[in-house]
Amino acid sequence: MAGESRRARVQDVDELAMRMPHVTVVHGPLGNPVYQVGRRSFVFFRNPRPDAVDPATGKRYTDVIVFWVPSEADKQALVQDRASPFFTTSHFDGHPSVLLRASRIGELTVRELAEVIQDAWLSRASPSRAAAWLGAQQSGGSGSQA
Repeated sequence: MAGESRRARVQDVDELAMRMPHVTVVHGPLGNPVYQVGRRSFVFFRNPRPDAVDPATGKRYTDVIVFWVPSEADKQALVQDRASPFFTTSHFDGHPSVLLRASRIGELTVRELAEVIQDAWLSRASPSRAAAWLGAQQSGGSGSQA
C-alpha cells in the first residue's frame, strides 16, 4: 500500500481487511461492517454499547472498532501502553480483542494498522489459510488472492 508511513484513516480498515485472502463482509443490525475469514469475525465496527463511554460526558462511543488479537499477552501489550490508542472494557475481559475509537485511528500509521489487521486475520483464519498466507509473505508474494 502506498504511503504506509502516513497516518491511518478509517477507510484504510476496509482496504486493508479486504486485501487479506478469503475475506467476506457481512453487516450488523445497524449496517456496520463485520470482516470475516471462514465465517469468523476478525475486525468489526461495533454498535454503541454501555461499556464504552466517554468518561467526561457518559455518552456511548459511536465509533468503536474491534480487532481480534492472537493472545492475552498481545492484548495487554496494546492496552497497557499509555501512548496507545487501543483500549478494552470489562465486557471484553478474557476476550482476545482490543478496541480502537475511529476518531483516534490517525494515531497509527497505515503500516501499524496493517499489522494489527493482519494479526487479527491470522488469529481467526484456519491453520492452513494462515500458513499459506505466511508462506506467501515469506516468498515475497502478496498472498491476498481469494
